[in-house]
Amino acid sequence: MKKREPVSTIMTKNVHSVQLDDSLLDVRNLIQNHGIRHVPVMQGKKLVGIVSKTDLNRLTFSSLFAGQEEADEAVFDMLTISQVMSHKPRVVSTAISIREVAEILAQEEFHSLPVVEENDESKLAGIVTTTDVIKYMLEQY
Repeated sequence: MKKREPVSTIMTKNVHSVQLDDSLLDVRNLIQNHGIRHVPVMQGKKLVGIVSKTDLNRLTFSSLFAGQEEADEAVFDMLTISQVMSHKPRVVSTAISIREVAEILAQEEFHSLPVVEENDESKLAGIVTTTDVIKYMLEQY
């Protein structure tokens, strides 16, 4: 196992993101259409938050009661991304090791971490998830 392999080797580089003034319906559609679970929120080119599939599921009724899709749409129309997202998410640099990322994910109980450029913390370079780390560990065996 490579001990200092950088997270940039396993992160998703082509990240699907939304702008702060987009709608929650945009986030939901992005999650559904691309099979992703975490969406970085940008204000221009600056990372300002992250929204997860779990955040959206907490707002919905359709997973609990059949035929409640219209209620979900109404809830999404009433709220903004800013009201639902995690503000100022924990980020890691492209140079951090996979091991360090695994430690952060385990200790702080995150499921994803936005990855920023080593010399510019305002520039989103990718995203790394627990699934990425697990797949990497499995490849080592």
